[in-house]
Amino acid sequence: MNKRVIGADKEQIIRAYMEQRGYTILEMNFRCRQGEVDIIAKDNKYLVFVEVKFRSDTDKGYPEDAVDYRKQRRICKAAEYYMYSHGMNEYTPVRFDVAGILYDEIRYTENAFEWVL
Repeated sequence: MNKRVIGADKEQIIRAYMEQRGYTILEMNFRCRQGEVDIIAKDNKYLVFVEVKFRSDTDKGYPEDAVDYRKQRRICKAAEYYMYSHGMNEYTPVRFDVAGILYDEIRYTENAFEWVL
């Protein structure tokens, strides 16, 4: 299996995980010039931007470790564009989560990082 197929499969696993916990999925794989967000969802009052990372082992660290400052910044820029293009303002409550999958273990971190500009 190539990386795109594996990634899409893992994103669907996280989607199901989130839906089981009451999230409403708004969009999958939102792309724009500024970057990409794997999953955009609503969780009560929060608009949630989720990055999904998978690792089959810890040779290169844990999946969530791959969401470094540079990646966070790209996610935030894409989130900003998403909000702008959907008529949302700066007062919209936003959260950035990271969903890591290590082997078959889901490691979901709410509010994994703050808005980075």
